[in-house]
This record gives sequence, structure tokens and C-alpha cells, in this order.
Amino acid sequence: MKKIYLFLPIVAMLATGGCAYGKESIPSLNGECVVLLHGLMRSSAAMEPMAQALQESGFRVANVDYASRDYPIEYLAPMAVGSGIEECESYGDVSAIHFVTHSLGGILVRYYFAHNDLDNLGRVVMLAPPNQGSNAADALRDLPGYEWLSGPIGYQLGKGEDSVPLSLGPPDFDFAVVAGDRTIDPITSSVLENPDDGKVSVSDTYLEGMRDFRVVGASHTFIMQKKEVFQLVKNYLDHGSFDDS
Repeated sequence: MKKIYLFLPIVAMLATGGCAYGKESIPSLNGECVVLLHGLMRSSAAMEPMAQALQESGFRVANVDYASRDYPIEYLAPMAVGSGIEECESYGDVSAIHFVTHSLGGILVRYYFAHNDLDNLGRVVMLAPPNQGSNAADALRDLPGYEWLSGPIGYQLGKGEDSVPLSLGPPDFDFAVVAGDRTIDPITSSVLENPDDGKVSVSDTYLEGMRDFRVVGASHTFIMQKKEVFQLVKNYLDHGSFDDS
């Protein structure tokens, strides 16, 4: 397995907060582990319902908590993704390491695997990822307080010259996308192409090479906590399709 890491001072590594689930979590029934990565300005708590659903299905889970507002993507990707991989590997003989991501988490995975390999990489499910950047980031970036709210990453998720999503090529791993088409944020939605989830347009979640795609009635904020999405994720991890077969 080839790994390329960007090293930071140890205090920066500690700032990620580590993983919310340790070796005491429910034993794996299928030898597979799932890394969960939350979105910008969220924490691992947002992914706990997903973690519980996957554990009940027999997966080991590494629910990573990382400081999404403190560092740009090129630093956060190896910190967050690398932390999840290490947690999964610490369980012992893991046949596959999957990823389930929300929003920014999907971009971190794309960035990481554009620069690193993992021999036992399994499948990836991206929930509401800004794969083509988001017009919301461009529209809001000059507002007072935007940098304080979003940190440096807020300037990397748009569609301009500093867009990280648009700088990445199509992934060479097995992945699928779930998008939401409901919004609880009419102000932000006003700058997005409809349909949208309040933060990202459905069309901006598309990514060349995705093996399945589904739109659900969910907002950006809560898409990762819907039972319908739990089932879609489990289906894809098990079968490589959102259909239960």
C-alpha cells in the first residue's frame, strides 16, 4: 500500500479530535470497516445515526471527528481520511475499507485518493457532495463573517479559480452519489440552480464515473440522518447498487 502524507505538527493532528468510535465498538460480522466523514461546520455527532445503522448491519465503523474550519483541504484530507484508515486498520484483518461522506467529506476523499493508494479500498457513497463546486460559496464569500464561519475551506468549494473540486479529475474508485432536493434555507437556495438542498444544487453533485445516483427528499443539513438514506448506503456497500439486489 502506498501512502503519501502531508505532515503537520502534532498539535494540529490532535485538533482533528480523532474518531468517535474505538475498538470497543460492535465487532464486525463481515470483516469490513466504514469510515464516516462529516461535512463543513459539523461534527461526528451528525453521522452517529448512520454509524449505528451500519454497525447494526455488521460493519465496523470509524466515525471521524475533524476540525473542518481550521485548515484548507490539502491539510484536512490526509488528517481526516488518514485517521479513519488508521482506525479501521487497528481492528486487525479488515477485508475492505469503505467510506460514507457528507458534503465536504466527499471532497476530502476525492483529494486524498488523488494522491494516495489503498489496497483494500472498498466502495464510497457521497451524500450531497459539491463535486462541481457550489454557487453558494461564491455568492457568500464576500459577506462579513464568512471566513469566520467557514474557515479557509469556504473559499475552496466554489466554482472559481481556487475551486478544489473542479481541480480534481474523475475518481478511479467505486463510488455513488445521493443528492437532496429539499431546502430549509431559502436565502442560500436563491443563488442555487434548482433543484437544490439549500447548499448544493443537485446538478453540482454529479461526477463522472459514478456507478449509481439517487435523489431523495432531504435537505443538506439532514440528508445523512434519513432512514431511506441508511438503506441506500447499506445496499450500495453490499451490492454496488442502490437497489436491494
